Amino acid sequence: MSRRLASLAGLVLVGVVAAAAVPAAVADPGTSRPEADKRLAQRGPQTSDGVRGKLAPYVPRALRTPPVITNDVTWSVAPGITFRQWDQTDTRGPNRAYLLTIDPAAPGVAIDYASSKSVRNTETVRHMIRADHAIAGVNGDFYDIFGTGAPLGLGVDRERGLLHARQSGWNRSFLIKNGVPAIANLPMKAKVVQEPWMKITHYNSPTIFDGQIGVYDYRWGNTAGYRVVDGQTEDVRQVVIRDKHVVSTKPTLTNGEPVRGLVLVGRGTGAEALGALKKGDKARVTWELRREPEVAITGNKVLLLGGVRRVVDDLEMHPRTAIGIDKDTGQVLMLVVDGRQDVSRGMTMVELANLMTSLGAEDALNLDGGGSSTMLAPDLNGYVGVRNSPSDGFERHVANGLEVTYTP
Repeated sequence: MSRRLASLAGLVLVGVVAAAAVPAAVADPGTSRPEADKRLAQRGPQTSDGVRGKLAPYVPRALRTPPVITNDVTWSVAPGITFRQWDQTDTRGPNRAYLLTIDPAAPGVAIDYASSKSVRNTETVRHMIRADHAIAGVNGDFYDIFGTGAPLGLGVDRERGLLHARQSGWNRSFLIKNGVPAIANLPMKAKVVQEPWMKITHYNSPTIFDGQIGVYDYRWGNTAGYRVVDGQTEDVRQVVIRDKHVVSTKPTLTNGEPVRGLVLVGRGTGAEALGALKKGDKARVTWELRREPEVAITGNKVLLLGGVRRVVDDLEMHPRTAIGIDKDTGQVLMLVVDGRQDVSRGMTMVELANLMTSLGAEDALNLDGGGSSTMLAPDLNGYVGVRNSPSDGFERHVANGLEVTYTP
């Protein structure tokens, strides 16, 4: 799309609702910070950066009011793609939100996985989408921010296919299959064909769990040594396969070397199992993903499924990124909410799910938030830039994202 295309589209000013006084929120006397941290830890990470979010003020149900919407503006990015930005204030405080609405059935419109060339290399969303001549995008999966840099779950690119995946544990995914968007679990199945009992649980993953085996190929980048086994140096094994034959097997892991062929890494009983492969043995590894999607990316929590809210955490506020599906229209909703700022406090998971419902989504998935939350889209002059206000104060390098392309 020409970068001037958006400038040809008219600016649609949505009615601005005058701000109204809202009741002041009060502290929740029943939730201390330690209690909240314990409850949140049991539900898994909120963001890749691990920053503790502020606790949402407690508001009695009788004092809760619908958010007051102001500064609401929408414009067309391209046929089938619109951008919207608005402020909203409720009894807990202000938020600023950004929404891309995409019709994947519109001529010339496509949604794809976005990343740098190797799985473990991080990059800004701006750089990722520019490489594919995309016009809009958001950040994606949670990732190993302080280690390998690799995403925690799975990723499928239209051109490059399956890039990384896990057997279980981080498979809640936004996907596109035969042009239709959906949210579902996508487990991976992988094995050594000659030793079918030898199950592979990770493909290009940042961490191999105790007792399991992972496989790495050229898509991963250079080997990461003991970082993929949480620093464990004993009871590990590395097997290298080239041309469908084992060329080396040793109880140490290489670091910083290009992956030529396949590198299998085992930990604990997984290392013991890999010991069955001897130098010169025939060995072929296969892997596949359920439903064989054209595009897929994982998040940590399903927010909505079939119109039913699936999250219960209404404590910790963060910048958020989410993706939803309006099943009535077939449209995809990419949402970013700023946070950790005076003008935008951030949202809890429950608030994010409720907002997605109000925007028309029946299904929705939470993506990485915190300082990772980023949205790129054209302005009225067609310039593609960061539309939200990342909480780091600059655009963070992330593992992957989702991009929107338009071909006139």
